[in-house]
Amino acid sequence: MDIRVQSAPFDLGQEANAFAARQTGMGAIVTFTGVVRDVAGGLDVMEIEHYPGMTEAALTQIAQDATDRFALGDVLIIHRHGPLTPDDLIMMVATAAPHRASAFEAADFLMDYLKSRAPFWKKEKTSDGSDWVAAKDEDETALNRW
Repeated sequence: MDIRVQSAPFDLGQEANAFAARQTGMGAIVTFTGVVRDVAGGLDVMEIEHYPGMTEAALTQIAQDATDRFALGDVLIIHRHGPLTPDDLIMMVATAAPHRASAFEAADFLMDYLKSRAPFWKKEKTSDGSDWVAAKDEDETALNRW
């Protein structure tokens, strides 16, 4: 299990290859990478805040829950903080399992958690000012299916 909360960019290909290289006896590896979107147009910066220590502990716990629930062999979560601009990679999840269904379900489960419960706070900054990003009903609905 590898959990990282960092300000620095990460190399998607390098991370995926390193994750795959350390797997043995797994039949499936699933990766998902989130990208900062400029949904409404005009986004200059998305500022992501977190509490060091608390955030890593929460992500470690949900990764352990996913490992237990879906019989995973390994999990990787990388989540960035600090100022990010549109098209920056914001996060990555990778799961390894003996079977593809478990790897896909676990990645989906982790993403639903990261979108709605992980202790990150996002502020969008535009030329018109800044606003905190509010929770979305569809994210809560997605999490409730688990």
